[in-house]
Amino acid sequence: MTPQSLPRSLDAWVKYLDAVRLPISEENHAQVLRALGDSRRSLREIADLLQDTPAMALVVLREANSHGSQLGEPAESLEVALTRLGLKRAETLLQRLPARPHTEIPSALRQLQLISQHATQQANGLFAARLARLWQEIHWGSLLFLAPLWPLAAAQPHLLETWEQRVMAKGEPATKVEHDLFGTALLPLCLTLAERWRLPDWIIQGYRLLANDHRLLVKALHIARDNEHPLQQQHRLDDDPPLRRWLTQPANTILLANGLALSAHQAWDSPHLLRWQRLAGLYLQLPLGDVQQAIHQQAAQSARQHAELGLWHPAEALLWPWNARHLNPQPAMAPIPTSDALGEWRKQCAQLLQDPTPFTNVPQLTACAGAALEACGLKRILLLLADRQHSRLQAQFIAGLPRQALGLSLDPAQSQVLRRLLGEPGQLRLTPTNTAQFSAMLPGNLKSLFSGDQMLLRSLANNGRVVMLLVADQNGAPFAEVTLQAFTKTAQCIERALGAFARRSR
Repeated sequence: MTPQSLPRSLDAWVKYLDAVRLPISEENHAQVLRALGDSRRSLREIADLLQDTPAMALVVLREANSHGSQLGEPAESLEVALTRLGLKRAETLLQRLPARPHTEIPSALRQLQLISQHATQQANGLFAARLARLWQEIHWGSLLFLAPLWPLAAAQPHLLETWEQRVMAKGEPATKVEHDLFGTALLPLCLTLAERWRLPDWIIQGYRLLANDHRLLVKALHIARDNEHPLQQQHRLDDDPPLRRWLTQPANTILLANGLALSAHQAWDSPHLLRWQRLAGLYLQLPLGDVQQAIHQQAAQSARQHAELGLWHPAEALLWPWNARHLNPQPAMAPIPTSDALGEWRKQCAQLLQDPTPFTNVPQLTACAGAALEACGLKRILLLLADRQHSRLQAQFIAGLPRQALGLSLDPAQSQVLRRLLGEPGQLRLTPTNTAQFSAMLPGNLKSLFSGDQMLLRSLANNGRVVMLLVADQNGAPFAEVTLQAFTKTAQCIERALGAFARRSR
């Protein structure tokens, strides 16, 4: 979607996210389908497999609880949902899901689902044994509590990453950030989607509390602060029967588990995590030290089961200095292009899209492409032309770089990333989370031109064959969302221009 067409209201976001089809790992997809077709597998075994791919669990539960169901109460567990659907219908449903290689699933979605799995482990370890008859409701409710955010992480991962950086790392007010990014608050959006999908009642109760009526939560947090005097805490609860009744509701277990997992995602000594730990201690009637020890143990257990290369698990930070942070403030985001700049960008893109082409040579085409890229907010730009054998990349256009960069020549054989981008059309976005993984695979003379850990590399193709490589950044600053989307659109326009130019040459 273009920046102008992104939703800006609650209803528009609900409609947009409701239509998103969550991508599924090819390996997990095949494994679950085999299990569904195996008559020797029990419902419990199939449900256990599905929880390793939370998106599949969500699809099954949504279908079982759809408004077309003749059954009144929504299914509270996956086993009940599978019983309602029947294994054959469930298999048909899951066969239609988009299976993707693991590396093609947005890391923001995989990270959010890892937080959900961590929350499930916290819920199972802290609460399920005490409430054994309700373990399924606790288990599946905690796993799917953040599910309304999964489509956002799949379709617009950069928006969620920007929210995380501004709210969790920099401490900006969530209401302001959400209005800037989405035009609406996230909690009412999550509540509306949970109700629309008929997720388990405990999930809906949690979002209603957070979005509409958190006075009980605030009162409980005030009492929980006095964790060194449990007798006084009990007296204060006895004096407020409505609060005591609310606090002891089993539905609160999934809210507590997700609060703990989300807060631990940043740091173990954050004030947010301490509030949730104290509240969990009040719920469990345990000293704070015992609760913290149990939470650390469950985090380690979750990491043993769910940790994934390239994703962050809070258990890793248990080995760090206590005041260390996973999320550190990044440099200020580059400014958003002005309306005049975007007008110039549209003008240059319109020229690129003309057919027959107005360009008589490659330098004219690349100059127009560079002007479009500059207009959409990019500060350092390098366009490299590939030879026919893909054995050499020669600089064709530069902006914001030293003049000598025009003489840059790269050998793709020396770089795994360049070989991959020349082999087939693709794009790589370097961020602080993956720079260490890919930086060693880039030529040193290219890295010296683009200092920092925020960069875009994209191959440009004509009829499926890569003919150019585009490298750009915003002087090392995090990319503005508008610029990212304009970059993608500009690259598509350049490819159209390359096709028209090739036809003219013939």
